[in-house]
Amino acid sequence: MVHCAPRHPAAGKSIQVGEIGLSGVLVRPADACGLVLFSDDGETRPTALRSMLAAGMLNEHRLATLNLEPQASEPTPAAPAGTDVEALGERVLSTLAWLARQPDLQGLRIGLFGSGLGAAAALMAAAAQPAQVAAVVSRGGRPDLAGAALARVSAPTMLIVGGDDSTVIQCNRRALHQLRCAKRLELVPRATHWFEERGALLTMVELAAWWFGTHLEDGHRH
Repeated sequence: MVHCAPRHPAAGKSIQVGEIGLSGVLVRPADACGLVLFSDDGETRPTALRSMLAAGMLNEHRLATLNLEPQASEPTPAAPAGTDVEALGERVLSTLAWLARQPDLQGLRIGLFGSGLGAAAALMAAAAQPAQVAAVVSRGGRPDLAGAALARVSAPTMLIVGGDDSTVIQCNRRALHQLRCAKRLELVPRATHWFEERGALLTMVELAAWWFGTHLEDGHRH
């Protein structure tokens, strides 16, 4: 199988997601081999910055990206109280419904890229829409908070965690045990929660690009 090869990214455009009050930036490279919807956990500057950087790197691998403007309250990695994971999941589902109505995006399989609590939301959405979600990647996420939905996820799922992010590693190991789909846990050596260390962000995105390229390109219709 030929995976998505690096290419120069296309320019992004601002979009409005239906009537649900969401806006974001959609980038579709020429000959895109899949589309990745970002599911972030709130208005944290590190999350927003890394999502923007990660989207640009994924575009270079011929993956279209949709990055929504954050709307949730700010959580912490180990203390999710105050953030409604189910509401984040509904936000993802609403965006998936909007994507299904876009003629120019038909034929692109969809992957979900979740961070923090957004990883749990992505997995809940994947469990609810198995025919639409073809792959999931969690980065520094709390997939364990998806609860019973984990066992219903059929999309191949990769969990990526910083090798020095000990609390979140344990949360991801619990989630990995509950997943029944094709699954993989990757630890980025010497990286902490935000992947701020030299080379950590690149390593994380390369892992995600490989996973999405593997599982999205299979069903791409040229």
